[in-house]
Amino acid sequence: MKPEIATTTTTTTTRETDNLNNNTEENMGGLTPRVSKKARTEHHEQDGIPIPDFHDSDHIQLTSHPDAFGVDPVPISWGHPDPRVRGPVICTVTHSSQRNAIGAHQGSYCIYTGLAVAANKLDPNYVPDLSLTSPVFPIGPHPAWSDPKKIGSIDPFGHIVTQCYGDWLEKGWDIRPTIAVTKAHIDLPECREGVASGRLIPDGKILLPSGQSVVAKAAIEPVWYLPEIARRFQTTETHLRHSIFRMTNGMYPELITRPDIKIFLPPIGGLTIYIWGDPATIPDEDIELTCRVHDECNGSDVFGSDICTCRPYLTHAIEECIKTAQRGGCGIVIYYRKEGRSLGEVTKYLVYNTRKRQEGGDSADRYFRCTEQVAGVQDTRFQALMPDPLHFLGVTKIHNFISMSDMKYNAIVSTGIQIVNRVEIPPEMVPEDAMVEITAKVFHGYNAGKAYQGIDEEELKKTKGREYGYDKNTTASDEDGKDQA
Repeated sequence: MKPEIATTTTTTTTRETDNLNNNTEENMGGLTPRVSKKARTEHHEQDGIPIPDFHDSDHIQLTSHPDAFGVDPVPISWGHPDPRVRGPVICTVTHSSQRNAIGAHQGSYCIYTGLAVAANKLDPNYVPDLSLTSPVFPIGPHPAWSDPKKIGSIDPFGHIVTQCYGDWLEKGWDIRPTIAVTKAHIDLPECREGVASGRLIPDGKILLPSGQSVVAKAAIEPVWYLPEIARRFQTTETHLRHSIFRMTNGMYPELITRPDIKIFLPPIGGLTIYIWGDPATIPDEDIELTCRVHDECNGSDVFGSDICTCRPYLTHAIEECIKTAQRGGCGIVIYYRKEGRSLGEVTKYLVYNTRKRQEGGDSADRYFRCTEQVAGVQDTRFQALMPDPLHFLGVTKIHNFISMSDMKYNAIVSTGIQIVNRVEIPPEMVPEDAMVEITAKVFHGYNAGKAYQGIDEEELKKTKGREYGYDKNTTASDEDGKDQA
């Protein structure tokens, strides 16, 4: 049974997060967090909504200084099923003394907002008009929304800010959505080719004769509840805060000074959900559901690089989603911005060069070693947070999981979602130069399915990639016109 979103105002004047706070030197590694000397004042009107304080954007406040950040933060009780009791995420510059989250909206794009202000193209005090931005189809609420063990990296109420907090907005609060829900047509060359070859049959509803498909989609910015993030990574919240603070060169001092602020909007890319078919059927375990969770690969997904299987696997999943929707089911593709295994595209290309330049050339038996040589780690995607958008959608059973990754499979089923069938990429869709990747992954534990049985150590050692002769004065044109990436 779905929890209902309250339509009446609930008065909350106590901090439900106080039990989580522990402002001791011991827990903060010898650093004493700032504790406000000011008494907390509850500026509530009769409806229970606090009165917003407005910050002068011309006045610079350093969050590392006493009484500069969150003197009187709006209480937030993560995991409460009633969004009014849970409280809104406040992370705008407008209400600096009442913010209850660290970071900024829009992830890494907040830097471009700063550039727009610096160029006098944007008023720093501008508040968006959200009157026409509500979702064009409903999502939730679902039981998982009130379980931090299932949703701890996104705000499940992030798309219905105007519905849940409309009375806050009317009082002048600058509360930003972190999820946007809309519909679109997408046009892929592979789908057009599929229609022309008869592989896909247009139905005029899911798939048009032109090869375009009709989708519902949602864009999501990450919103981390730090205690839950720490739990999933089997560490302490203090260690997590210290690690992020250190590896961002101290960008967020509040991670150290304000352990009472539990919400963090990290400066990373978000994700997009694409849905074929009726989204309302997703929670129904009796209705077929096909799903792929895909991590961004710009070189392949956009530009067709043939060194990996990313775009072929993605387009194969989209075709399977279309077919499932045409059968009366639903298809989901979740597209994460985790370029280069979350190591970034620069690191990815450095790894490509290392793979091609190493003695003996690109080979499956040294595929993972080259990444470790450059980055110090094989992969930083860490799929512990990946299932959250599935729980946001109400998924409890996936009939067809279009992935060979054991990491993704294990992360999903460990949260209680059942996976019935695992679908490998058809061998004929694997580019020749990508055999290094697929062979290495299957040998090291990826699900082989029926198509990739028999990959042993001998096969691993003999699988080689295309050579370029980077250091032999050869160019891309000398290599049969193939893409260097």
